[in-house]
Amino acid sequence: MKRLTAVMAAAAIPLSAAAAPESFTIDPYHSFPHFDVLHLDTSLLRGRFDKTSGKITLDTAAKTGSVDLLIEAASFNSGDNDRGPRPRARDEHLRSPDFFNAVEFPRIAFKGSAVKWNGDAPALIEGQLTMLGVTRPIALNVERWKCQPDPRTAGKRYMCGGNATASFKRSEFGMKFGIPAVGDEVHLWLSVEAFRD
Repeated sequence: MKRLTAVMAAAAIPLSAAAAPESFTIDPYHSFPHFDVLHLDTSLLRGRFDKTSGKITLDTAAKTGSVDLLIEAASFNSGDNDRGPRPRARDEHLRSPDFFNAVEFPRIAFKGSAVKWNGDAPALIEGQLTMLGVTRPIALNVERWKCQPDPRTAGKRYMCGGNATASFKRSEFGMKFGIPAVGDEVHLWLSVEAFRD
């Protein structure tokens, strides 16, 4: 009887592991989308969004996962918020209808559900980026990823985090102002940390 119980328990392990997706909530204090764009064919101007929220689901056994990100467009910050003698600061202009149109389209969203894995880590996340009311496919290349007990809580919380990159043309989302003086190609990189629910 004991042997039968042991065999049944052993047989159940792969089934339970295969059906164990884990949900993570993004840490808004350590998760920021950054981007850069070429300015006047000289330097790369960089900026980031200061408010990001969302969920990540991972199943390392089944090699599946999903990502659901919401970015507050008005939280954009390029380090130029002081008007000085100008009619408006650069960040004011970038929040305007010429660029992110943050009043009419307050959120930028990414939903990814096609995840390719490299061992126990996600390597590529294919999904849909919605910006300015336009939705287009985009792929995030995960450059590093690590899961571990949170050392700040003596292991009471479990976390995952890493970095991902992507590129796209802003004109494909209807953001055409200033091209080519302000580049069309946008390079995006995402720093994210998330806690297991």
